[in-house]
Amino acid sequence: MSVQLSSVSDTQNSLPSGSSSGVHRVLGFSAPRLLFMASLPLSVLDLAMVRHNASTGDALAETRAVALAADRGGYRRFWVAEHHNMATVASTSPAVLIAHLAARTDRIRVGSGGVMLPNHSPLVIAEQFAMLEALYPGRIDLGIGRAPGTDRATMAALRRNPSGSEEEAFPRDVLHVMSMLGDHRSEHNPPAHLQATPHATTTPTVFLLGSSGFSAQLAGILGLGFGFAHHFEMGGTHEAAEIYHNSFQPSPVLESPYLIVTATTVVGPSQEKAEWLASPSRLRRAGLRRGRLLPLLPPDDAQSHPEFPGPGQASGLVGTVDAVVEGMNDLAEATSASELMLYPVAYDVEDRVATLSEIVARWGSLGEA
Repeated sequence: MSVQLSSVSDTQNSLPSGSSSGVHRVLGFSAPRLLFMASLPLSVLDLAMVRHNASTGDALAETRAVALAADRGGYRRFWVAEHHNMATVASTSPAVLIAHLAARTDRIRVGSGGVMLPNHSPLVIAEQFAMLEALYPGRIDLGIGRAPGTDRATMAALRRNPSGSEEEAFPRDVLHVMSMLGDHRSEHNPPAHLQATPHATTTPTVFLLGSSGFSAQLAGILGLGFGFAHHFEMGGTHEAAEIYHNSFQPSPVLESPYLIVTATTVVGPSQEKAEWLASPSRLRRAGLRRGRLLPLLPPDDAQSHPEFPGPGQASGLVGTVDAVVEGMNDLAEATSASELMLYPVAYDVEDRVATLSEIVARWGSLGEA
C-alpha cells in the first residue's frame, strides 16, 4: 500500500548519533566493521510481560528493574509498548508507565514503542507527551503506531469509531499530533488553533513505528525517524528499510534517515542454555501465530508444552554473547540501521538484565580492543 499525500508531513528534535573508536580485530571482525559496531547506539524495548502465576504489579516492577539496568548500562532509550486485554502483557497505558520510569531513571530517554494512535484522540496523546516532556525535558520519545495492539472486539471497545476508520485517517492524525506539539506543516492544514501545552520549551521526539512498508514510506515522506518491528519475526524487514531510505525527505527535524530496528535477544553461557532461556518466548510466539494467547511459562514447562515449536523456527538472536553481537551487527549492516533496539525475553528478570549487561559490555569493548 502506498501512502497518499492528502494529509502528510513533519518536525521534532534532532536525533543524536553515537561516537566511535577502535580499529583492532575482535571476533574476526575487520577494522571498518568494528568501527561501525562500536558507534551504533543500543536501546531497549519492553512489554511488561506477566509471567505465569505472577501479578500485574510483579510485571511492572520487573520492567522498572530492566529500565534501571538499561539506564546504568548506557543504553540510549527505553520504550514500552501498548497492548490491551492480553493476559500476558501489563503495558496498557504507555504514558503512565513512561512517567513512572522517567522518574526512577537518571539519563536514559523513555518513550512509547508505541502509542497506537487510532485508539486515541490526537489531542489527548499530544497533551500527554507534552506534559511528559515538560516534566523530563529532553528525555521523552513519542513512538506512534497504527495497529490496534489487541483483538478486534477490544479494538471496538477502545475506539471512537468501531468501524476502524481511524486507521484510514492515520496520516492526518499523525500530522495533527505533530502540529499540536509545535511541528506545523502548513501545506497540510493542521489545526493551528490547538496546542498541547501553554508554553513548551522542548518537544518530545516523534517516531513512526511499524512492521510494513506503509509506515516506512510515511515516515520517509514526513522526514521522521522510523522504528521497524523486526522482533515480530514476520519478515519484510529489509524491504521496509529500503522503502524508508528511498522515500526519505529531509524535514525541519531530521536531515537524513534515522532507522531503529528491534530484535529479540537472549544471551546465555552456551547456545543450549540460551535456547532454554528463550523457550517461554518461543512458545508464546508460536501460540500468537495460531491465534492463541498462551501463558508465559517457565522454560522447562514451555519446552514440554504440546504446542512448543520444533527446531528451525525463527526465534530472534539467541546464543552466546559473541554470537548475538555478531547477529546484531549483521542485522544493522543489512538494514543500514542507525540504532538497534533490543527486546530481551528471558522468563526471569535477572536473565533479561544479564542479557542487556553482557551485550552492552561486549558491544562497547569492540571499540576499545
